[in-house]
Amino acid sequence: MTVHQTDLISPELAVTLDAMFHERVRRTPDGVAYRYFDDRECEWCEMTWRAAMQEIVNWQAALMREQLQPGDRVAIMLKNCPDWVLFDQAALGLGLVTVPLYVSDRPENVAYVLQDSGAKLLLIGNAEHWHPVHEVGAGLVELRRIITIKTPPEGDDDSRIRGIDEWWPGLSSEPGLSPELNVDRQFQHRVSDPNTLATIVYTSGTTGKPKGVMLTHSNLISNAWGALHVFSIYPGDIFLSFLPLSHALERMAGYCVPIMSGASVAFARSIQQLQEDLAKVRPTIIVTVPRIFERIQMGLRNKLEKGPAYARYLFDLAVKVGYSRFEYEQGRGKWRWQHLLWPVLKRLVADKLQARLGGRLRLTVAGGAALSIDNARTFIALGVPIIQGYGLTETSPVISVNRVENNEPRSVGQPVLGVAVRLGESGELEVRGSNVMQGYWNNEDATQDMYTADGWLKTGDVVKLDETGRITITGRIKEIIVLSNGEKVPPGDIEASILTDALFEQVMVVGEGKAYLSALAVVNRERWLAAVKERDLPGDWPSGLDLPQARAFALNRVAQKMKSFPGYAKVRKIALLHEPWTIENGMLTPSLKMKRNVILQRHIADYEKLYEGFNF
Repeated sequence: MTVHQTDLISPELAVTLDAMFHERVRRTPDGVAYRYFDDRECEWCEMTWRAAMQEIVNWQAALMREQLQPGDRVAIMLKNCPDWVLFDQAALGLGLVTVPLYVSDRPENVAYVLQDSGAKLLLIGNAEHWHPVHEVGAGLVELRRIITIKTPPEGDDDSRIRGIDEWWPGLSSEPGLSPELNVDRQFQHRVSDPNTLATIVYTSGTTGKPKGVMLTHSNLISNAWGALHVFSIYPGDIFLSFLPLSHALERMAGYCVPIMSGASVAFARSIQQLQEDLAKVRPTIIVTVPRIFERIQMGLRNKLEKGPAYARYLFDLAVKVGYSRFEYEQGRGKWRWQHLLWPVLKRLVADKLQARLGGRLRLTVAGGAALSIDNARTFIALGVPIIQGYGLTETSPVISVNRVENNEPRSVGQPVLGVAVRLGESGELEVRGSNVMQGYWNNEDATQDMYTADGWLKTGDVVKLDETGRITITGRIKEIIVLSNGEKVPPGDIEASILTDALFEQVMVVGEGKAYLSALAVVNRERWLAAVKERDLPGDWPSGLDLPQARAFALNRVAQKMKSFPGYAKVRKIALLHEPWTIENGMLTPSLKMKRNVILQRHIADYEKLYEGFNF
């Protein structure tokens, strides 16, 4: 089979996620399923679909010894690796319900999810990851087994812990577990109804406790099928997986889609080693969040600012000409004579950027957060095919996505196959389709609140919907700031605009019930010190951020980015901060969304100074 022939498994043939994997093994047993870096051998290794199935059989045999029953919950807390997928597949085949956890999440959140889901078994990297959770999770009475990939240290006082080497001994010698694969005899399929619960994916929890989204086999399969009607994915394609598999987007697009299409997946070692992995793996497809491209763009800009002026000129010219060509090819712009410069600009600028990304990327899907137009413009102009999509964990997760041939970066595209959309009250997007969740685990009140009287899911996003069905997000119902004069301001567009200035790393616009908008802004230390030195401003760090002249300088930078916004949406005051908002300090969710209420409370003193002297 050549790289340009598809080999898709339809939902009718797949039925369940584990049966879909079984069908993939039947079709292409010797095809490469997964690539991963072996730390012991210090080299990249490959695993075929046949070998993957043999591993799944071992996982199933070990799970069966735990006396788990169909419907029992088992949790996964691993970085992306073959074991994540193989354990998940083994559990699904036995009718178990998997609960993914973020490795980077706070211990109290992990403990809450384990307790709320009633998980009976946890697969985790090592005992050191478990102990902080154990310290805050005294009520985890349902959890009766913790399996660690790394051998636990001797003398660990938690009797539930087993290293995988101890948990698996003798499995290969048990009846029916010989090295020679007999898939039909060995692999357990205990679920035949596609509407059976497959997984409980807990939302990141920007406000309140995380809620467990109940997704069925059919939810994920139908969404993957919808995605494959937008993009052509071939068995020769290689995905580079670095967005956590606990994220619904990676679970569907970077896990289910490759199985359905026969593509292979390479698991990146870490974000820190992403550049090396891109060069080594040379992927054709990546699924990511915009933050990755923001970091790359910031690095490019930093390097250019330190280099010669002609390099900056060439880069800016390449972006200008490249984006003009893109608009022309999309049918939205005119042909211009500058397009004749592209072959030279491509060789001098664009090819170098693409080489940093492996040199073979033909598709990049960005979701999970808004992609700034500046970010999209830079990469699309230089030949990196970024397609923005949109969805929710509650919708498995994709609702809409742009098309390669009809790509409008300011929008999130049109609905995928099987998804219907409409506008509800206040312009809120409402959704219906085979990808919509069963509801929230053990939370009927929250489930009812998510649906309209006639059964459409309320997304909470305010959108514009054109005659072609293209969706453009303008704000969040719960995040819209209502000023004291009654003006309603969605903060997302303002924040994205300010963040196109690399002086600012993170921004949150505030002003609920006030007469004007203000901003809390985390500044980039290196850029700040360089900027104030150039303008002869006080350069003390971080105390200099509190000086009036520093705030005036930053506010002027903000104003330059907001010239197109109406008067009532202008940011009038700013508080400059030096401590980043992170997952570790509780101000970002594991999927890197801002916890607005937490950030506001952490910086309440700064916030109050922004409105001193005003009585509202």
